[in-house]
Amino acid sequence: MNCPSLFTTNRTMKLSLLAMCLLCSFVIQAQTPRAGRVSNQKVPTSILPGVTERDYAVYLPKSYNNSPDKRYPVLYLLHGGGGTYSDWPQKGNLQGFASEIIDSGIACEMIIICPDGKQENTMWFNMENWPAADHFFQELIPYIDQNYRTIPDKKHRAVAGLSMGGGGSIVYATSRPDMFSAAYAVSAYVERLPMVDSPQNEWLQKEVEKHNCIRIMEQATPEQLDAFKSISWFIDCGDDDFTFESNMKLALAMRKQSIPYQLRIRDGGHTWQYWMTSFYHMLPFVSQAFMRE
Repeated sequence: MNCPSLFTTNRTMKLSLLAMCLLCSFVIQAQTPRAGRVSNQKVPTSILPGVTERDYAVYLPKSYNNSPDKRYPVLYLLHGGGGTYSDWPQKGNLQGFASEIIDSGIACEMIIICPDGKQENTMWFNMENWPAADHFFQELIPYIDQNYRTIPDKKHRAVAGLSMGGGGSIVYATSRPDMFSAAYAVSAYVERLPMVDSPQNEWLQKEVEKHNCIRIMEQATPEQLDAFKSISWFIDCGDDDFTFESNMKLALAMRKQSIPYQLRIRDGGHTWQYWMTSFYHMLPFVSQAFMRE
C-alpha cells in the first residue's frame, strides 16, 4: 500500500484551507455590500388626483441590511424643473458620490430619498388640482418613516435640491421648519427670472413668484424668524449660473434678518458638472446638522 508523503498531505490541506477561506470571503462579500445602493420604489397616494402611486429613488447605506437595529437620518433630495426622481441617481451619480463621501468618514451614514415632482405643469408646490406639497408631507414622509429604519424627527431630517428643487427645498423648510434640521439649496430658482420668460413657462413663473423665497425671508414675522433660525441653511451657486443674482439676493435677505447661513460661490454654471460636486459640501453639511446638539 502506498502512503502519501507528508509534503503531499500538507499541500492538500493548505489548498483545502485556502479554498475554504476564499469561499468564506466570497460569502461575506456577497452578504455585505461594498457600498450603498440605490433602488427605485413606489409610494401609494390618495391625495394626488388621477394616480395611485408615485415613483421615488432611495439610497440605503451599506450597513443598512446587516445592522437591523440601527436607525438612520434622512435627506430628501429634490430634482430640478423638467426633471424626475431618477436625475440625482443617474445624472448625478448619487450612489457613487454618497458612498465615497460616507465611506471617507466626512459624512455620516444616511438614507437619501429622491421624490418625483414631475407632472405636466406642476412642480413641488401645491397647485390647482395637484397638491404636491401635501403629498410630500402627508404621504411621502410618513411612508418613508414607516417603511425604513429612519430616525423620524426634525433633528435627523434634512431637505436639499437643485434649481426648482433648490427653491422647493427652501419653501418646504420655511413652510414646515418643525420638520427639518437643515436645508441645502444649489442653483436655487427662487424668484421670477426674465431670461426664462416664455408663454409655455408662464405657469411656472407665476408659481415661483407666488412662493418667492426672497420675499419669504424679507417678510417673515418674529415667530417665523425664530423658527427659521432652528434650521441650518446652505446656499450654493455657481458664478456663471443664471440664478446667481437671485441667490445673492436670498443670502442678503437672510443676512438682514440675522438668519445664520453658509454661502458658497464656486466656478460653474447651471449644469450637472456643478451639481454633482455639490455632494462634497451637501452631505458633510447635513451630517453636521444631524449631529448638532
